[in-house]
Amino acid sequence: MTSNKNSPPNITLKKCDVVIVGAGAAGSLLAAGLAQSGKTTVILEAGPERKLSDLVSSGLHSRKLKWFGSPVEESGDKPIGNNFNSGYGTGGSALHHFAVWPRLHEEDFQMKSLYNRGLDWPLTYHELRPYYDRIQKQLGISGDKMAEIWRPKGAKYPMDPVPTLAQGEVIARGFKKLGRKTAPLPMAINTDEYNGRDPCIWDGWCDAGCPTGALANPLVTTLPEALKNGALIRHNATVCQILTNDKGDKATGVIYIDADGQRIMQPAKLVILAAFAVQTPRLMLLSANDAHPNGLSNQNGLVGKYLMSHTAGLIYGLFDEETQCYLGAAGGQLLNQDHYDQKDKRAKGFGSFQWMIAQATKPNDLLGFAGSNTALFGDALTNFMKKAAHGFATMTACVEDLPVKENHVRLSENTDNHGLPLAHTHHNSHPDSKALWHASLEDGKSVFKAAGAAEIWTGPEGAMHIMGGTVMGKDAKRSVTDSYGKCHEIDNLFIAGSGLFPTSGGVNPTFTVHALSLRAADFIKENWSNLT
Repeated sequence: MTSNKNSPPNITLKKCDVVIVGAGAAGSLLAAGLAQSGKTTVILEAGPERKLSDLVSSGLHSRKLKWFGSPVEESGDKPIGNNFNSGYGTGGSALHHFAVWPRLHEEDFQMKSLYNRGLDWPLTYHELRPYYDRIQKQLGISGDKMAEIWRPKGAKYPMDPVPTLAQGEVIARGFKKLGRKTAPLPMAINTDEYNGRDPCIWDGWCDAGCPTGALANPLVTTLPEALKNGALIRHNATVCQILTNDKGDKATGVIYIDADGQRIMQPAKLVILAAFAVQTPRLMLLSANDAHPNGLSNQNGLVGKYLMSHTAGLIYGLFDEETQCYLGAAGGQLLNQDHYDQKDKRAKGFGSFQWMIAQATKPNDLLGFAGSNTALFGDALTNFMKKAAHGFATMTACVEDLPVKENHVRLSENTDNHGLPLAHTHHNSHPDSKALWHASLEDGKSVFKAAGAAEIWTGPEGAMHIMGGTVMGKDAKRSVTDSYGKCHEIDNLFIAGSGLFPTSGGVNPTFTVHALSLRAADFIKENWSNLT
């Protein structure tokens, strides 16, 4: 059934206090905090309902958890929008995330001030630090603060670190020979029983979801808390428009399309967009009206701009010893950030990167060793896989992507099955980001050589996480929201998630997403009457 955003809704529901678009990491956490404070809270999730019992440890199953909504058109030399870090259904992308939770460093928040590159965040690390500390205790993180010598100041981890298995020991040998350090990778995965959730069994199927509940995803952390406190979640609810009053200074609710094609209006006192870095700007652009002719909160034309994605520096090797590469966590076992705080001291490029070491690796699908060398086929591939099953090892650099205004989300001329314009993403790597990626590969190969690898090869430039598109900032002329995710032009319209990031840093974004969301929940509760 097609839809027209100007056609009246078929059904108008009772007004709630808060409507949240998206049931992922940010949306579920905000729902938990606001419902606990007594606010009537409704979560609208475009995808299907998922339960732990629905999760199956297989590569084929993992594909079902990725984005299955309206297709995203892509262009540029490093296209992003449909990558493996998107999600669909209860828990969003956090349902199948790898749970690698390092903190951004202090300098990541002050890129423009320190280096005259990129953008500044509208808050400092020290302002966000209490929320990092609170959320790691609330949800549980495994790690070793003392071994992680690069980490900025903060509380110790609540759980013991993840184990270092054979693959981790082999690669760590290379770092040690080069006089470099490794530390247990900080992970939102249980190494002990925590808050009623069992410890991990280290079978390496994180990408397919975690049916045991050891991985901290919304199904076992914030969403049950939200529902216990009275929040409601509606699945197969595709939001197509954010509504405002005639003046355009207040959001009044949303319209969504249900599984039967009905257009349903959900009035609300406050609206939160937590639909990830592509769909959130798409919704804002789709919601253009007389007061906001270029899209909501888009007077400066920045909605959809500064789209970013970390580049994966993929290092592979074969060793003449048993690595047990199939064991551990999909995110890895060890961390190295020796060169992180050297953004402007590179022989090549600019920015930061970290090494995530010894990912659990299966034969096929995402990170599978069978596809790591696409030049192999036939008997050569068969012989390679026989060796790789015993001696394969890998590590991944998370390489910073400089914010570029021209990298964007816009509305396409093509439409989805609801008659709504598709999102079109355009992304080119900044030359200094591309150079940094090349430098990471050279660094990684030197480590594997020192570790004694019999063969070493690398993977192509690939996009990892999606960030930006609705960047936060102090200046309303140069950003979409303030430091709490509140839109500069609409006081009761908030944005949550990685789309807020003004810079990407060189670490996985999910920990920071949680910290920002916790801070925003506090702000909304404390300022409710002024916002609504």
